[in-house]
Amino acid sequence: MENIIELKSLVKMFSNQTAIENVSFDVKKGEIFGLLGPSGSGKTTTIKILTGQISPTDGVAQVFGIPTSSLNKAVYRKRFGVLTDNSGLYHRLSIYDNLKLYCVLYDVPLSRIDEVLNMVNLKKEQKKLVSKLSKGMLQRVILARTFLHEPELLFLDEPTAALDPANSQHIHHGLRKLNEKGTTIFLTTHDMNEADLLCDRVAFLNKGKIQQLDEPATLRRKFSDATVTVELVDGRSVILQTGPSSAQEMYTYMSNSEVRAIYSNEPTLGDIFVEITGRELV
Repeated sequence: MENIIELKSLVKMFSNQTAIENVSFDVKKGEIFGLLGPSGSGKTTTIKILTGQISPTDGVAQVFGIPTSSLNKAVYRKRFGVLTDNSGLYHRLSIYDNLKLYCVLYDVPLSRIDEVLNMVNLKKEQKKLVSKLSKGMLQRVILARTFLHEPELLFLDEPTAALDPANSQHIHHGLRKLNEKGTTIFLTTHDMNEADLLCDRVAFLNKGKIQQLDEPATLRRKFSDATVTVELVDGRSVILQTGPSSAQEMYTYMSNSEVRAIYSNEPTLGDIFVEITGRELV
């Protein structure tokens, strides 16, 4: 499968501080890739390099097969979208009029506005002035603007950080639909549940270094203790190994109709991150 992003031995230093150290990975065309880690781990710096906002100190960073330093050319800028903490919205205009301006900029039909407003659950609020919006609503307008032109590649830096669970779920649904249409999504987040729901592969970034990279399910199996919890009808919970040594005990519980539920004890991505790094996700 074609790579849309390639990083090789990437290094970024600010004065004498190393923000990114020897980072290498690729992102396949059409996948949702998550770069996960706590605040200060280097996630935003990586996105700024990949979008051509800053240059690496050393190593190779390519998007669409070209160096990221070339991404400021108009021919490439229309091929990707970026969600950052810089809104780029006109606060004296309504939500609709802001998106209308970007439709003209990207040569997108105005009918696309209704589609993206539905994706971010703002269709009923489209006449509101941006200056009157809450932080969460503003975040959703920025998201709508970011994928208005259905880019080939979408960079999302903490896309649901200011949103409540209901609106986060709405955004996740919209992102999946966009991905199904062919958009590759590069997501940074410290929300491991969000990454588990959305991402095909994830990389754990800690203090500027990649600690693990794989599919979420593969990582959970890798760090699992191979046990299940059996909840019995009398209220007891029994932890059993998943191998043949526990087969007879499990058979006894089930044949006596004592089992209320069985749960896998696979760790979450958050559990795995803490185990690998010793750091909490804050």
